[in-house]
Order: sequence, then C-alpha cells, then structure tokens
Amino acid sequence: MTTENYHPDEKDLSILRLLQKNAKMSVRDISARINLSPTPTHERIKRMEKSGIIKEYTTIVDRKKVNKGMMVICMIALHVHNKKTAGQFIEEVGKLKEVVEFYNISGDFDFMLKILSPNMDEFHEFFVNKLSEIDGIGQTKSIFVMNSIKESTQII
Repeated sequence: MTTENYHPDEKDLSILRLLQKNAKMSVRDISARINLSPTPTHERIKRMEKSGIIKEYTTIVDRKKVNKGMMVICMIALHVHNKKTAGQFIEEVGKLKEVVEFYNISGDFDFMLKILSPNMDEFHEFFVNKLSEIDGIGQTKSIFVMNSIKESTQII
C-alpha cells in the first residue's frame, strides 16, 4: 500500500487518539494500550507520518501564562476580489506572528484571523501599525473573546 492511498484503520485511529492526548507517549505504552506489539505499532506511526496523516508533533502552551491572554477573532473582507489581491493579502498575513490561525471563509467576510495579544493596547498597536497597513483590506470586524469555553486539538 502506498502512502498516498493510505487510509487509517481502527488500530491507526486508536494510535492517533492516544497521540493527540499525549504526543510524548512511548511506542511501548501505545502498543500496550492497543494490544499490538511495539514493532508494528512503530511501523504504523511511521506510515502515518510519511503519508501526512500525522503532520507534526507540537506543544500546547497556556497562552495566559506567556502573556498572550487576549484573543481576538478578526473578520476581513477584501475591497477587490481577485487572485493577485488575495494572494498578496495571504502572504502578508502569513508573516504576522500575532496571527495564530488564518482561514479563508465564505459569507460577508473573506478571511477570519485568530489573533493573540497581551492586552488591548498591544492589539491596537498591532491592528493600526501592521494589519491595517496590508493592501486590499476593505472591511474589518474584530470580536474580542471574553472566555474560552472549549479549545481542543483532538479531531479524532
């Protein structure tokens, strides 16, 4: 089976569930929990990495403990809708470290950004001096998150 056509089976999904909860879990621990020996468990993980099912391993940081307590959802509509304007906008926003998630959406707005900032003053500085300086923006709407009810990286 080639990695491009690889589809995870139930054992793979079990592995993925465990790794989503704890990416540092050892192959030995995973294999014990899914009732499969370590070598085939390791081979399954490597195959899922190679096929792109597992994109990367990361650390989830408590944003409040690293002075990024303010979360803003910013909706943006471009004033001109063409490939060049959208491409330039996407490239420029992709460079902004304050933007931690960035989506192309449908509806009244074209893009949705999740922005983290230490406080309102820093967000204002970012908005005025960085974001609003990007060519192509027609309309923006900022939504200030008061409380996170659920945040998850688990999709399986």
